[in-house]
Amino acid sequence: MAQHFQSEKPIFIQIREKVEDQIVRGSLKEGEQAPSTTQLVNFYKVNHVTVAKGMNQLVEAGILYKKRGIGMFVAKGAQQKLLQKRKENFASVYLINMILEAEKLKLSEEELFDLIKKTKEEIHNDA
Repeated sequence: MAQHFQSEKPIFIQIREKVEDQIVRGSLKEGEQAPSTTQLVNFYKVNHVTVAKGMNQLVEAGILYKKRGIGMFVAKGAQQKLLQKRKENFASVYLINMILEAEKLKLSEEELFDLIKKTKEEIHNDA
């Protein structure tokens, strides 16, 4: 069964991000073998070149490394590197638009914090 992808983002980026998510969550650990390009092609039902492009970006970023004839593996420090990158991007990707919208709605900081806490509780209660 083909996986659903977001239309506003290239598929190779979404595949790269899915592998990154596995590393950040710890389901793919340092030194462990990453899914092969063939496995990802079969799972996502997409072109080999698309998958390879996303995986090669991870290699170029030092998140994965290749062992010739064996496959790709999670590099030492990959999880920390990804966490740091995501923390640095968090404000620009998520917070700026949220704060601007909260200001349009004339939400106080306290109301915004309360809304965040309430939403977080709902997420954890649904899980």
